[in-house]
Amino acid sequence: MTVPTPSPMASTSAVAHQTPTRTPIEWRGRFPYNDIISLLDVNRPFNLAESTSQDLTVGEILDLADIDSLRDLKLGYGKSAGAVALREAIAQACNVPADNVVTTQGAALGLFLLAFEACRPGDEAVLVTPCFPSSRGSLVGAGVTVREVKLVFEHGYRLDMEQVEASLSRKTKLVSLASPQNPSGVQTSRQEIETLLSIMEARCPQAILFVDETYREATYGDRLPMDSVAALDPRIVTGASVSKALGAPGLRTGWLTIADPDLRARITVAKMNTIISGSVLDETLATALLRNRQKVLAPRRRLLADALNELGVWCATESERVAWIRPDAGALCCVQLRAEVFDNAAVSRFWSLLPDYDLQLASGDWFGESQRVFRLGFGYLPPERLGAALSALSSVMTACLVP
Repeated sequence: MTVPTPSPMASTSAVAHQTPTRTPIEWRGRFPYNDIISLLDVNRPFNLAESTSQDLTVGEILDLADIDSLRDLKLGYGKSAGAVALREAIAQACNVPADNVVTTQGAALGLFLLAFEACRPGDEAVLVTPCFPSSRGSLVGAGVTVREVKLVFEHGYRLDMEQVEASLSRKTKLVSLASPQNPSGVQTSRQEIETLLSIMEARCPQAILFVDETYREATYGDRLPMDSVAALDPRIVTGASVSKALGAPGLRTGWLTIADPDLRARITVAKMNTIISGSVLDETLATALLRNRQKVLAPRRRLLADALNELGVWCATESERVAWIRPDAGALCCVQLRAEVFDNAAVSRFWSLLPDYDLQLASGDWFGESQRVFRLGFGYLPPERLGAALSALSSVMTACLVP
């Protein structure tokens, strides 16, 4: 495998995009700044930062759809709750009635609409971290007081029920977690969800439990995904999208499942007042994709299984320099630079050297972790390039140890 050598011509701007940054001093936005936005601007040859599987093409989705019917599709407004056919396809995947589904522009809009409607300024939300930045940002932007439950690498990012219970109060209106987690890919079991609901019943009986299931169907090989918890309890709201397991983030199509009719109506009206409706073209293509999701998921799961095995071999080879947590699902995991090998200065050099090796990683501090931890996406690159990317990563680790 060919590993790129450092380029003396690496631009300062390129380094700035990869090196984790802090909130700009003059930042005055309602939403907190997070440098994960850099992933939308930079895509290096060895991109290990993305958490999606490989992107589908429009042609691949058109092969699943009825092209003749698309030609006749009128580009008028859609329904605020979402296209009926799309909601039926989502409902089948989540085992809930179609009426319980509200579509959103990706799962990200669902995060904000839920924060905005389930909570009011002065209310509290308990957020399990590390997490996708928008999970926190949507709450902050909606004026909600956030109490974080910080899970730790050393304990495998397992849910700490005692810490969750201590964070709950009568002011708690929302408890938010992801399963599988972003950035770690660690999954919360059904039994743990049931235990959490029991704790909430005692401490904050009016609160909603939000479970982000975006990576749920991104399993490995023949392993079946855990069933959605959407139908487990009416207090549960779930969210997901076609972005990750199905590889279609450009369709910007996600959803919430909401059993409570009052909250569902409020979310629908909130969507009407922000974006009116989703794109009828995007929703039509997403419907075709979801109706054929097993056909699309099967080869992707095989690719993820092979990639995860290759990553596992690399982590074993590099075990003296890194530790990792093997994910339960998703094309992502967390890797930690060992403190006994990399001091803080070496960690800083590690991030600054990545562009010289055409590498991208997602820094742990984007998610509420430290820079010593990074999210490594193993499903985005073609299989023939993953090994070279991991070899380049080894080279960066070697180089950053030289002052």
